[in-house]
Amino acid sequence: MPGDASTRRYFRVLRNGRSAMLMDQPPNAEAPACPPSATSGERCALGYNAVARLAGADCARFIAAASYLRGRGLAAPEIHAANVADGFVLLEDFGDDLYADVLGNGADEDELYCAATDAIACLHAQSAPRLLARDVPLYDYDLQAQLAETDLMTQWFVPLALGRSASPDEISEHRALWCEVLSDIQASGSVFVHRDYHAQNLFWLPRRQGLVRVGMIDFQDALAGNRCYDLISLVEDARRDVSPELATAMKERYLATINADGPIVDEEAFDAEAAVTAAQRNAKIAGIFARLANRDGKRRYLSFVPRVWRYLERDLSHPVLAKLRAWYERAIPAEARSGMELA
Repeated sequence: MPGDASTRRYFRVLRNGRSAMLMDQPPNAEAPACPPSATSGERCALGYNAVARLAGADCARFIAAASYLRGRGLAAPEIHAANVADGFVLLEDFGDDLYADVLGNGADEDELYCAATDAIACLHAQSAPRLLARDVPLYDYDLQAQLAETDLMTQWFVPLALGRSASPDEISEHRALWCEVLSDIQASGSVFVHRDYHAQNLFWLPRRQGLVRVGMIDFQDALAGNRCYDLISLVEDARRDVSPELATAMKERYLATINADGPIVDEEAFDAEAAVTAAQRNAKIAGIFARLANRDGKRRYLSFVPRVWRYLERDLSHPVLAKLRAWYERAIPAEARSGMELA
């Protein structure tokens, strides 16, 4: 099956008329993940995966997250068998109807996005668990992880776009500004964050009823974090255009569902939190795509950069991000943002 930006590979396997998916995650193909007891300094020493709290080659996190999601009544793949030590997982085959594909073939956009929004609203109705399974903690999406992600902008995007390294002053100011706005949203409460909840990681399963029509994959990097994150992943999708009108409708649907089942969420505070969360995610994605192009030779990801910048510019228009907007306008001129020259 087609690969993604990771080191994982997928194969469809058949037996007696039944099918399953084989996930092959080479155990030593990525930098190590964050061990449960690691300190901040130890995370830095282990590298980006540990700092950003990515699962790396740890299949156990995928299995544990799948079990948790299924326990919440959501459609994560059933695990048929696993060999964690060697990096193999045999899992339920959701078929070929990725959201991205069925939407491209004229499916009802409102129906699919409403279903996906309802699924995460259900997921977020409870606080994040401390453990996904025995000995598998759900880590916090902490400030260290978030800053490591926004640092990708100065580490990778600036050199590729401007043809020079970011200066020490640019790097330190960029990080300080992100630290200021991210610190303000740390106390809003934590939910299970899928972390890559978008049309390329969701399957449409219309023969099922209710929330399980939305098949979820690629959740091994899940963390306990911001309630806005997965909604932003869905409606500011780097790989397909999502209209502002649809994004607004899904935000209102999400809030209505959350408010019906728990304490009322202040819409103005939610909007500010969503703007910061969205800007952080899109800055990270621009940096990741530049890294994939420059370090890994996967230059096709640069074709998504103009869309990511359109989202980011919209996010930065919120007053709470005024200082960061000024930094980006000064440090990365508009002509360098489009990515057209990079491709």
